[in-house]
Amino acid sequence: MGKLEKDKKWKWPAESMREWTDDELKQREREFSDHLFRLKFQMAGGKSESLKTIRELRRGIARVKTLLRDREQKAPATKQA
Repeated sequence: MGKLEKDKKWKWPAESMREWTDDELKQREREFSDHLFRLKFQMAGGKSESLKTIRELRRGIARVKTLLRDREQKAPATKQA
């Protein structure tokens, strides 16, 4: 697996992420967080890992959390109507 393929693993357009179910989003958030933790641990140990990958993981986590929060806010609004 080349460097470019590894980096693309953590990138998804927000449009495709919106199609995921809540369970899929929560699973991705766990995967991203676990991988980010491992990368930070490796960096602290002196192994150099791509900072770009760490940034992409952080952004991916933020996207997932944003989508989940948007769904939480929209759900009560539809129940009240």
